[in-house]
Amino acid sequence: MTTASVAERAAGLVDDYLLVWILLAVTVGLAVPSLAVLTPLSTPLLAVMIGGVSLTLTTDEFRALRGRALGTALLTQSSMPLVALVLATGFGLDPTLTVGFVVLGAVTPELVTPVMTELADGDTALATTVLVAVGLGSVAFVPLVVTGLFGDGLAVDPLTILEPLAVAVVVPMVAAVAARARWPARIGAHEQLYPSVSALMVVLVIGIVTAANASTVLAADSSLLLVVAAALALNLGGYALGWLAGLPLTRPERIATALSVGMRDFAVAAALVLAAGLPAAAGLPAVVFGVVEMVTSAAFARWLRR
Repeated sequence: MTTASVAERAAGLVDDYLLVWILLAVTVGLAVPSLAVLTPLSTPLLAVMIGGVSLTLTTDEFRALRGRALGTALLTQSSMPLVALVLATGFGLDPTLTVGFVVLGAVTPELVTPVMTELADGDTALATTVLVAVGLGSVAFVPLVVTGLFGDGLAVDPLTILEPLAVAVVVPMVAAVAARARWPARIGAHEQLYPSVSALMVVLVIGIVTAANASTVLAADSSLLLVVAAALALNLGGYALGWLAGLPLTRPERIATALSVGMRDFAVAAALVLAAGLPAAAGLPAVVFGVVEMVTSAAFARWLRR
């Protein structure tokens, strides 16, 4: 058996059973909280993840982005804070948890969105562009939304949003696309393996993140079930909203829009509520949502690919 065939078989095991691997990572993270010691590895793993999936992209794909598709994705995802507020109110969550949900709806799409888009045969260039554009706009958008809905400003340190966006998304993406442009044949020869490498990084990251937040989840009171239900509703509602908004678009564009709207960057949301001096409970929606979206996005990507 050649090295190439072994790599392809391993890639198939990662892609075909991604949902299983993610569920296993979540279980291990909750059972072994000490794995939180690996948290410093999260950013390098995310950079590898984005770099890997970006190796599948060419400059022509970014040039081919349609303004209509980009505008639809950006406009639709901007409605998520209001959706989060409606759901949190409907589930009867207290004001602290409600603020946490609204912040979650206002932040960027999750950093793994381009990977899930690629695995779902969506428009990865569109998902990546939306991620960067929303990340830049979030510096003003998040405090504006919170002030408008609750009357009190949320202190937002721009570095909380821009630093992970630059280190884990922009730099590896630019480097990967530039490398693909410089050596198209050499890098393109292994194109089918790159999404699998990125998917493996997703599994490792969710395991580490779950371990780091295991104490928060396990120590939650009876409201945890309501938070889980609201998080699932926000996640699935985002997918549905993005899918419906994308009906006039091509199928790959619609997939990218649905995932960009339904997936939210729970790590940034949790960091923002803590940096703003809000009670620790305000970060619970973000923690729960992170686990929920990783599981559902893997299942959604598998369903779409079939």
